[in-house]
Amino acid sequence: MRRNQHVVPSPKGGWNIRAEKSHRATRHVQTQQEAIDVARDIARNQKSEVVIHRPDGRIRDKDSYGPDPCPPKDKR
Repeated sequence: MRRNQHVVPSPKGGWNIRAEKSHRATRHVQTQQEAIDVARDIARNQKSEVVIHRPDGRIRDKDSYGPDPCPPKDKR
């Protein structure tokens, strides 16, 4: 099952990587960049998406690592 990976701030400090619709963190790290790197590895393996949140919880960015349902038309 492909579950998107969310990079979210931890209430105890640092950052968590959490699978979509999960209440438990897959992993806890100290920096957001480290969390993004771990989440990207997981998303590549599962062919899913990484959703990166800001410290206030709002979504900052998304990266997709699965098949693209709407690929770009130009083939450069």
